[in-house]
Amino acid sequence: MTSSLDIIIVNWNAGQQLRDCLESIVLAQHSGIPLGRVVVVDNDSSDSSLEGLDSLSLPLEIIVNSVNRGFGAACNQGAAECDSQYLLFLNPDTKLFDNSLDTPLAFMENKANKTVGICGIQLVDEKGQVARTCARFPSLSRFFIQAIGLNKLPGLKGAGVHMDEWDHCSDKSVDHVIGAFFFMRRVVFESLNGFDERFFVYLEDVDFSLRAKQSGWKTFYLTEAQAFHLGGGTSSQVKAHRLFYSLRSRLLYGFKHFSRFKAWMLLGVTMFLEPLSRLFFSLLRGGIEDVRNTWSGYHMLFRDLPNTIRKPSSS
Repeated sequence: MTSSLDIIIVNWNAGQQLRDCLESIVLAQHSGIPLGRVVVVDNDSSDSSLEGLDSLSLPLEIIVNSVNRGFGAACNQGAAECDSQYLLFLNPDTKLFDNSLDTPLAFMENKANKTVGICGIQLVDEKGQVARTCARFPSLSRFFIQAIGLNKLPGLKGAGVHMDEWDHCSDKSVDHVIGAFFFMRRVVFESLNGFDERFFVYLEDVDFSLRAKQSGWKTFYLTEAQAFHLGGGTSSQVKAHRLFYSLRSRLLYGFKHFSRFKAWMLLGVTMFLEPLSRLFFSLLRGGIEDVRNTWSGYHMLFRDLPNTIRKPSSS
């Protein structure tokens, strides 16, 4: 008998995107996927995204938080309600196709792939173009290249964290697949105690992938299945906060996984070199609003530094 699957979606003011995502799950069920439950964890949304969802033909459970707990914490909260053999963490700005669920499930069920703990699929954008969504595990040099924008140069396109130099049109074992469609064995999730909740948003999935690899599990990118992903997510609504959380998660990752020396080097690059790079490119584009957001994001980061660089959790 084929194993069952539970889906966890974290929502924060996703609006119509959430309903579209859930409706696409209904259609994907027609392939006979054994769907256990779909858990939507709402992080204190102020829009109407939760209205009318009970009319959908889904085993739907909605958890409403009175505060925004962050992505990793909300994922853990949703997964705690699940008991299927497989978990799919899905962004609300995605839409599934006919083969989005049954193909990766069949791949993971194949005994030849028993060491694969995490699976991602090919994601396409609004134009139907394949998005480049896989990444390498971060290192100090890769963070440095990305921080000062060197990865934007043609000769250094593949030197950063993101695998932009690869067309993503073939199956491949990779370090990390994007968390927008994060398909995994529940035994992997439970053995790692879920996501590290210190990462409010960004890099919690990369941290999870690294810990999975360190525990002997592989991550695989599968092109036989596709899904739509808008990208950007609802965090684009709060650009200064998005920058703050992105930089904060980078430092959290560095102080958790790098040597102390490299972690402090990363702090120096992030706090002293990158702001200049960001301001330069913002002014070059005439983006005065970008300058304001950069200043605001770094101001928040500076105030939070004592919390950011303290000894990380054991997750």
